[in-house]
Amino acid sequence: MVRIGLQISANLENIDSLETNHPDYPFFVKIKCSNCGEPSDKWHDITESERMQASAEARNPEGFNFYMKCKMCGRENSIDIVEKTNSPYTHEDAGKFKTIVVFDCRGVEPIDFSPRNGWIVRSAENGQTFEDVDLSEDDWVEYDQKNKESVGVYEFASQFVKVKK
Repeated sequence: MVRIGLQISANLENIDSLETNHPDYPFFVKIKCSNCGEPSDKWHDITESERMQASAEARNPEGFNFYMKCKMCGRENSIDIVEKTNSPYTHEDAGKFKTIVVFDCRGVEPIDFSPRNGWIVRSAENGQTFEDVDLSEDDWVEYDQKNKESVGVYEFASQFVKVKK
């Protein structure tokens, strides 16, 4: 079992926080089998509020947030989102990487992340809250009617890091 944190970095304009619609946000990742090294060619979504069952003799009767068999080596792999590890990315974090969620990985590791839509942006100084924000273009710009100023997320980037328990 390896714990891997998803870290994001972005420049924020007039924004207090950027966060996922937890626990219903689908994290879209590409993965790699830890046994044979085979990378996936498609995106897989991992959502904390959703659980799937493996085979009848599964290691976990409660199911997993993500489960698959490797096409190359046949190994059974799973990923679970570690409870209470979701955290917002705030204006204090802007410009540097911060872990926003931790995955408990068994036999597979995430190697790429696609942010897509479902983000919540809270603008600065009690401004507007924007829901279902789409970050698939790595930049997002809107106008805060309450504060009468532009708000934006720029230069969105992500990386995965191994974390200690």
